[in-house]
Amino acid sequence: MDDKKLLKAGIIGTGFMSLCCFTPFLVLIVAGVGLSAIIGYLDYVLFPALGVFILLTAYALWKRHQRLKSGESCVCAAEDKGHA
Repeated sequence: MDDKKLLKAGIIGTGFMSLCCFTPFLVLIVAGVGLSAIIGYLDYVLFPALGVFILLTAYALWKRHQRLKSGESCVCAAEDKGHA
């Protein structure tokens, strides 16, 4: 998986997990479908997931920085297949 896809997945995941962790968005949805009993356990899942997505974003940024630092240009997968 290239660094662009990793970065995109990391940013989208971090944004969604932040929305669920720091706003009552998920609590309202869970309560709306009648599963209010699990609201107390959401933190056991959401905070580690938020941490994973933050680490994924940081890794993608580091990988991208290393690629740009080495002078390697962004080459599409289709161009790689054409030259091989």
